[in-house]
Amino acid sequence: MKEAKFKNYDDLPLMLSVPDLKDALGISRAGAYELVRSEGFPALHIGNRILIPKEGLIAWIRSNIGKVN
Repeated sequence: MKEAKFKNYDDLPLMLSVPDLKDALGISRAGAYELVRSEGFPALHIGNRILIPKEGLIAWIRSNIGKVN
């Protein structure tokens, strides 16, 4: 079994890439891209790059706990 790249919030970089998001949430690459393109998700689009601020991700996780998608 693959060991987790990030073990807690402190291990996350200040700005996450989509591959970082995939590893942090344990989801597929396609799932990560779907998530960053969804309304209300804290993704920053700069040219072709998509970045996710660490604090925005943490806030998004906390505000979506218990919601069914």
